Amino acid sequence: MRRIRAISPWGLRTRLIAAFLLVAAISAVGTAALTYRQARTAILTQSQDTAVASLRDQVGEQHLQLPMDQQQLERVVMELGKRGKPHAWQIYGEYGSLRAGSNTDGPAASPLITDDMRSRLGGVPHGAFQRVIGQSGAPYVVVGMPATFVQNGVGQPTGVVFYAVMPLVTEQQTVKLLVDAARNGALPGLAIAVVPALLAARSVLRPVRDLRKAAQRMGRGELDARIEVRGADELAGLARTFNETAGALEHSVEELRQAEARARRFASDVSHELRTPLAGMLAVTEVLDEDAGQLDPDTARALRLISSETGKLAVLVEDLMEISRFDARAAELNLDDVDLAEAVRKTLERRRWDDDRVVTDLPDGVRARLDSRRFDVVLANLVGNALKHGGAPVRVSVRTETRVGGDWLTLQVADSGPGIAPEVLPHIFDRFYKADAARTRSAGSGLGLAITRENVHLHGGTVRAAAAPAGGAVFTVEMPLEAGA
Repeated sequence: MRRIRAISPWGLRTRLIAAFLLVAAISAVGTAALTYRQARTAILTQSQDTAVASLRDQVGEQHLQLPMDQQQLERVVMELGKRGKPHAWQIYGEYGSLRAGSNTDGPAASPLITDDMRSRLGGVPHGAFQRVIGQSGAPYVVVGMPATFVQNGVGQPTGVVFYAVMPLVTEQQTVKLLVDAARNGALPGLAIAVVPALLAARSVLRPVRDLRKAAQRMGRGELDARIEVRGADELAGLARTFNETAGALEHSVEELRQAEARARRFASDVSHELRTPLAGMLAVTEVLDEDAGQLDPDTARALRLISSETGKLAVLVEDLMEISRFDARAAELNLDDVDLAEAVRKTLERRRWDDDRVVTDLPDGVRARLDSRRFDVVLANLVGNALKHGGAPVRVSVRTETRVGGDWLTLQVADSGPGIAPEVLPHIFDRFYKADAARTRSAGSGLGLAITRENVHLHGGTVRAAAAPAGGAVFTVEMPLEAGA
């Protein structure tokens, strides 16, 4: 049977809310990033286009007399420097070896006008621009515009080039405000998204929670547990499937219970019906056994076989009646103050096991409140099973220990046989179970260990079987010394 193993340490509610918020966060961040990119591009493009167009118009309006001298170049540069659009700019002019600037540093000292910009203007009569970052980290746009004159309808370069360096601090601040606005709007949006996330998780988890409660009820044996079906989605389909499965299971279990009850009643009735004629048969076979020596050998063997099989049948009937009482919960404890060592010795003496086949380790003076008859059955079944299927010597030991809640008795029966196969251990206490299929006609009823377990449980204890490390099988019984407490 395949088992589904839980992997995530988080609950389903947490994962649903986290997934909902993750989707909301990704959507918000994606929208903000796209908006930032588009807005930034639009703002910068507008500013630089305006600057290029403005510088082109301003240069076109200037009347240049060629060749120019330093004074004329400085005058034109100062004039252009006063007309910066959309922001104030600094103008630099170059004409051959002449240089002039609208600031006091001079154009050659400015690192914002790069050699790449100068090389690009060589074959571009309509100008070029470039965005650069200053030493302070502030953004600038550098616009280069060559002065031209028209000849035959075509602009020809004059050799004069003007550069406008315009800061983009205002545009940068505008973009930053957009980013801040997007971030400030996203955080409340995520907080608000928690509400629909909780509502969605609740609507999804409600049928799951109902399913869990119904499954728990079924686990407690309430097979009439059902789930209310709401809607027509996948969860509603799951609820309907659960209800159908629960109904089929309830019907099947009810049929099994009825069949089990009929089987138990049948076994009990048959056992009661067989008990009376068996008592007469046993009495007759006992009388005939006494006279078997006076009969011919063939008749004597047949008589002894009938007597043996009748005895086996009587044991089986008694075991069936005992199991029937356990099934009907009619078994009761008749508790008495028992000396453990004496109780073990009497059990062994009654069955003539007080020879060297059984070795005991019994503490003196230990008393327990037990049902002596049922304790005798437990010990007799375990020792008889060890002698029959294990091997002598069989070791019987008794010890006591103090645990939380009281004192406990530990009875251990170990044989010297080949042990118990691992595949047999889980079924060793099952009814009518025999590890060797060839022993189906053995003297045992197949109920001895099952009766042993029921008697131990009736005392509030446990019994288990194991293979000893050195070989052989070990049966361990643990019961409270005060079974009736």
